[in-house]
Amino acid sequence: MDMSLEVILLPVSDVDRAKEFYRDKVGFHVDLDGEVMEGVRIVQLTPPGSGCSIALVDGLQVPTGTPQPGTYHGMQLCVTDAKAAYEELTARGLDVSEPQQFAPQDGATFMYFKDPDGNGWAIQEYRRRETEPLHAVLAKLAAQ
Repeated sequence: MDMSLEVILLPVSDVDRAKEFYRDKVGFHVDLDGEVMEGVRIVQLTPPGSGCSIALVDGLQVPTGTPQPGTYHGMQLCVTDAKAAYEELTARGLDVSEPQQFAPQDGATFMYFKDPDGNGWAIQEYRRRETEPLHAVLAKLAAQ
């Protein structure tokens, strides 16, 4: 059985403020913004080039429990050039830490930011993705 992680519900206190933050400062694409059922609004946003989106929800009861805004940490985005990403994100007004290299190998440089509610993100530089995009690697593995 194949499974794919495609959407993560992200707890926020103000959907409109979070939508603006992720769209304008982080650069996510707004895929959906609407009432999907009576009293439930969902804003789905996807990072450029990603196969996984975040969903900001208002009015949705989650059967397994409702996460609180600001409690998600460790979500991670990958970029091929941390310095270029830092320049672009700070130009958009995102308060992101400067790239920090923890080791010389590819994949060991990180930056960090929080959304307006305090949910925490990491951005990892993974230069290999420039020549080996994740979707191509996964397609190759699936074909084996």
